Amino acid sequence: MAIGWLTVLSHVPWTEVINNAPKVAEGAKKLWKSVSGKSAETPAPRGASQVPASAEALSPVAMEARIRELEGVVDELHTQMVASSELMKQLAEQNTQLVQRIEANRVRTLWLAALSVAGLVVAVVALSNQA
Repeated sequence: MAIGWLTVLSHVPWTEVINNAPKVAEGAKKLWKSVSGKSAETPAPRGASQVPASAEALSPVAMEARIRELEGVVDELHTQMVASSELMKQLAEQNTQLVQRIEANRVRTLWLAALSVAGLVVAVVALSNQA
């Protein structure tokens, strides 16, 4: 099972992932700023709502009730959008941290491999000198 993961991870273009991680984090921050900074009372575009057909539905009381209902829906959608963008911001930050840790582990692995090879060479030389 571990070999399958190693195969998958070996095919990941890590240099591109590492290079793009700051861009992803910055994009998520920009999205968060743009979404969280807007007011929930943004007017809906014209033609977005359906006009009721009956004369009773056109009364001011019915229109006011419909407007309040639609404002509630817009407020709820705005809240959901802010929560979603906050989640994306957190995920982008976690992705950046993950990429940084993976890169640090990659460098450590290269150092350990080099030290292992050096140790092996020293051991082989020491064994050949004893024989």
